[in-house]
Amino acid sequence: MDQSDEIPSGELTVRIPAMPGDANANGDIFGGWVVAHMDMAAGIRAAERARGRVATVAINTLTFKKPVKIGDTLCVYTSIERVGRTSITLSIEAWTRRRTGPEKTKVTEGIFVMVSIDENGHATPLPPETP
Repeated sequence: MDQSDEIPSGELTVRIPAMPGDANANGDIFGGWVVAHMDMAAGIRAAERARGRVATVAINTLTFKKPVKIGDTLCVYTSIERVGRTSITLSIEAWTRRRTGPEKTKVTEGIFVMVSIDENGHATPLPPETP
């Protein structure tokens, strides 16, 4: 499939502008900034499903496809792929909306694993899914 034919997969969970303070000397946004927002989106979506605290336990894959530029709006989409007894596996896609037009471009994708935790930080079973 041609990149221009792709559309984001999942639920829009986080949107944030890339600012000059988030950039490296080349004018590209640091990869860690992008990953931090992907992790934040994974945490939001997983906490909604867990109806409580969650923690990141793994990032199974992470692929950087294109750079994020100053002024881009980073849009992070989340999809729950699998729910275990205490864990939630999510597919996370980061897309940008460039300042120069309405097109979206996929810049990063990954698989994040979150675990439901109690007030002491110990893994705890997920509640049943509600309709």
